[in-house]
Amino acid sequence: MTPQVPSVLAEFAGLVLRNADPQVAAAERTSALTLAAMVLSVAAEVSDGEAENLVQENRALAALLGDASSEANLRLTALRAENARLRALLIAAQVDAEAAGDTARQDAIWAELRASTERRLLSISLV
Repeated sequence: MTPQVPSVLAEFAGLVLRNADPQVAAAERTSALTLAAMVLSVAAEVSDGEAENLVQENRALAALLGDASSEANLRLTALRAENARLRALLIAAQVDAEAAGDTARQDAIWAELRASTERRLLSISLV
């Protein structure tokens, strides 16, 4: 599950408020605010590349599935919805390929899933 932006921002707002209290131990404040800064840096990196990743993935999935993917709306909500629709079709295609013993199709699906994962690698990724 990916946390939604409003809940993450609300959590960080609470964290900042709690750590504004001068009675919070310096070590606790440092730890909490450092962690928050790291998470916000990762969030900035993810946010910066999300639309590009979704467009690339939606195009790749549509080509793999022989589907006409729509890019008329480049809002993240629309791109995510289209991605969810295409991924549901991909699951069905994988099931059909397995049932038919179509290893070439299965390999193509797995290749796209690997590529999708690689597109989402972050600067802090260990692999």
